[in-house]
This record gives sequence, C-alpha cells and structure tokens, in this order.
Amino acid sequence: MANTPSTMLELGTPLPSFHLPDFNGVFTSSDKFKGNPVLVMFICNHCPFVKHVAGTLSELAKTYQSKGVGVVAINSNDVNAYPADSPENMAGFAAQHHFAFPYLFDETQGVARAYRAACTPDFYLFDSSHRLVYRGQMDDSRPSNGIPVTGKDLTDALDKVLAGEPVSPEQKPSLGCNIKWKPGNEPDYFG
Repeated sequence: MANTPSTMLELGTPLPSFHLPDFNGVFTSSDKFKGNPVLVMFICNHCPFVKHVAGTLSELAKTYQSKGVGVVAINSNDVNAYPADSPENMAGFAAQHHFAFPYLFDETQGVARAYRAACTPDFYLFDSSHRLVYRGQMDDSRPSNGIPVTGKDLTDALDKVLAGEPVSPEQKPSLGCNIKWKPGNEPDYFG
C-alpha cells in the first residue's frame, strides 16, 4: 500500500474538461455540470484507501447531489496491470457501495494527467464558475489510524461553496495509493 499524496493543483484552476464512458459505456461530459459546483474524485476499486471511505463517500455524494452539486468519480488505473479495476469490476464496486453518481473510466489516462491526479482517492471541488476551490483530503482518517471517516474537510468545503463563502486555502493533501500508470505514460509532474 503506497502512501502517495495529492499534487495540490493550483487553486483557481479552471475545470479540466472530460468526456468519458462509465462501466456500461454511457458517456458523461463536464459540460453536464455547467452552472453548478462539481466534485471530481479519482478513485479505483482495489485501493484500501478508497475502500476505507467508499461508504461514507457514497452518502456524502447523495447529500450534496440533492443540493445541486455535480458529482463524478473517475478511474484512471492501468487495467491491464490491475484487472481488479476493470470496467466490469467498476460496475460491481459501484453497486456494492450504492454509488448514485457516474463512475467513469479514463482509459487513456489523459484526464488524470489534466488534473495532475496522483492518488486514489484524490478530490477536486470546483465552484459554480468551475474554478478550483478545494483539492485535498476527505478527512484525517486512513485505513490503519483508527480515526473515524467523517468527510469533514470535504464537507466543510462543500458547505462553503453552497453558502457562497470562500473556502480556506489551508488544505491538506489527500493520501492514498498511487494512480497505476501505463508503462511509459507516467506524468512528469512528480519530480
């Protein structure tokens, strides 16, 4: 289990566009969320960090979707090397955790690169103008530290966005398994 932190994309960055299929081949585009805040999450099926937060994440997403926030998850892992993250297995993972948001597959890994995504889970919250206002951890809980999963850091940012208030720039990076890059496709933003 690798402990890879987020790259902490610069606040104010415009929402990098995407047009990706889910595990059934149904496409979702970033254009779908025009005029609404949007939460983009990089996750996968096999990561212990993602499994640790998946249930709370599902409930958090439902709560904020009902308040008008667009929510989408993206799996960018190399499924040849990590078949547990295949689209077929994404369907089972989404059903197991009752995901009510699109769970998309970034086969080329181009979307992960556009977001400078580094780990799973990695969270990006954009305001209704689609400018990045939060990137970082869901909360301080990790699979082995005994701290309960609450989603506090992420929900605080979501609540501020919905209230039209500024989100504090003091943000902690997410921590998780590194994105599983295809050979020769590793991004250059790590060094």
